[in-house]
Amino acid sequence: MTAAKSTKAPFFRHEFVLVAVIVLEVILFQALGRRFLDGSNVSNIFRFSVEVGLLALAMTPVILTGGIDLSVGSMMGLCAVCFGMLVKDASLSPWVAAVLSIGIGTVGGGLNAFLIARMKLPPLIVTLGTFSLFRGLAEALTKGSKSYSAFPDSFLALGNSTVAGLPAQLWIFFLVAIGIWLLVHRTTLGRSFRAIGYSPEGSRYAGIPVERNLSLAYILTGAVAGLAAVILVARLGEARANAGIGYELLAITAVVLGGTSIFGGSGTIAGTLLGFLAVAILNNGLKRMQDYEIFDKTIASVSNEMSGMLTGLLLLVALAAVPVVKAITARRAKS
Repeated sequence: MTAAKSTKAPFFRHEFVLVAVIVLEVILFQALGRRFLDGSNVSNIFRFSVEVGLLALAMTPVILTGGIDLSVGSMMGLCAVCFGMLVKDASLSPWVAAVLSIGIGTVGGGLNAFLIARMKLPPLIVTLGTFSLFRGLAEALTKGSKSYSAFPDSFLALGNSTVAGLPAQLWIFFLVAIGIWLLVHRTTLGRSFRAIGYSPEGSRYAGIPVERNLSLAYILTGAVAGLAAVILVARLGEARANAGIGYELLAITAVVLGGTSIFGGSGTIAGTLLGFLAVAILNNGLKRMQDYEIFDKTIASVSNEMSGMLTGLLLLVALAAVPVVKAITARRAKS
């Protein structure tokens, strides 16, 4: 009996269920659409979603601590505008402007960190406030309509070229994913994120510098949001204040869908990557609905709205599944 349980157990892991969902998505969109699995479309799945993947990776440590960061999309908009101003108004090199934009994101993350870790304010309220603050600053800097474009081709190649057959920005994504995986799963700091999520007070009694480690999680999220903004500008060829709108929802959905508890304490980077892949495939498949012969133009025209609705539905299902999974796990442990 024990051997049978140990043999079957891996197939009940969240990651295996998520892999099954991804396979079903691919089969469905390949059956309904045309050329879904073509090399060019597979490349586009990652090219158009790397920014969300970066935000999801950086959001994982924050959610592991039991926190949340709703400001990452707005931070992207602010960093994108600052990048455009630094290149066009200050005549800086795009690469210098990119570093400074990441620095601006880091400062924004530091503001969240100070208010949450040092001032002991609720993460939801703080990041909801900075969500509006960062987007408002971006709108004020551009007067609501101004955008920056005509960047050098050498910079635009970052978002539109390929390296070794893969989108150039995907290599940056790989590096960030490896770095955050090592941080979360192979360092004392990463393990402390889970401990803080389980019990902040218990972590303090255990000698963990809770405020410092919380701050590092939010600072990392701000820095990665700045990086995502630079990559988005390189892909679109334009820096505008509305960059990153809705990306916070996609990132949170990917993390929670990947099995990270929204209450903190448990989760993996591998799960986040699978959740990101599921969200990216869903969005790409729906955006290609205009190519589906079985749908009429009216349905195809609302593919973007359907993408938003289904992303929200995925998030709600993932949240609702938490108590169910806990009940099943507890029952299996007793038996």
